[in-house]
Amino acid sequence: MSLFRNATFVLSAHELGDLPPPGAPEVAFAGRSNAGKSSAINALVHHNRLAFVSKTPGRTQLINFFRLSGGALLVDLPGYGYARVPGPTQKHWEGVLSGYLQTRGSLRGLVLVMDVRHPLTSLDETMLAWFRPTGKPVHILLTKADKLSRSVAETTLRRVRSRLAELAPNFSAQLFSALKRTGIEAAEQALGPWLGLAQGGGKEAGADANAPSRIHDARGRKKKAPSRTQEARGRNKKALSRAHEARGRNKKAPS
Repeated sequence: MSLFRNATFVLSAHELGDLPPPGAPEVAFAGRSNAGKSSAINALVHHNRLAFVSKTPGRTQLINFFRLSGGALLVDLPGYGYARVPGPTQKHWEGVLSGYLQTRGSLRGLVLVMDVRHPLTSLDETMLAWFRPTGKPVHILLTKADKLSRSVAETTLRRVRSRLAELAPNFSAQLFSALKRTGIEAAEQALGPWLGLAQGGGKEAGADANAPSRIHDARGRKKKAPSRTQEARGRNKKALSRAHEARGRNKKAPS
């Protein structure tokens, strides 16, 4: 079962003062306006329209909060890059995003969404360099992986990971496709610990791991059952031997 299933919309913030009180752990999603950020969020939460998807870049103009069933929050940030918005609006976004990403105490990490065909643009590099001083982890979703052949996508992934290794030890990356719904489990494994969530299959995996020991225990109990029978036979033998001894004493008594 998905870690992020059953997410619900909480609120949209236009100003820092509109943010919900900090407390529950948060993971923020950022990326270029045409990178497929909203589609990636929708795929992770198994909801087609939780995060607004538009063919017009830059339609996400607010910080949108979505609460998971466990209380943690996913945060959809305004896209950057191709957004055709007035200069004052862009400056406002920059100020709000700067304040949120650099001062939000409950923010556990940043998911940076990049189109696998155009990764690590100058704007992406700027975002990574700008966020790195916070010391918080970054996980990159290389979206639209279905647009490339597997070999080309894997080559791109290796190149991105190599670059990330130069920047920080807690930067990571993976391939992702909202259309094909691939990479969801890998994203859950990466982001779950940030939010204090256990991997959905964790308990089941643990149960499977313990299954052999339960089988051995059961076999052990089956082996013990015959031993109790043997004990009973032993007691019967002892009883017979005591009876023979008693008879022997009775025979000796007349003499």
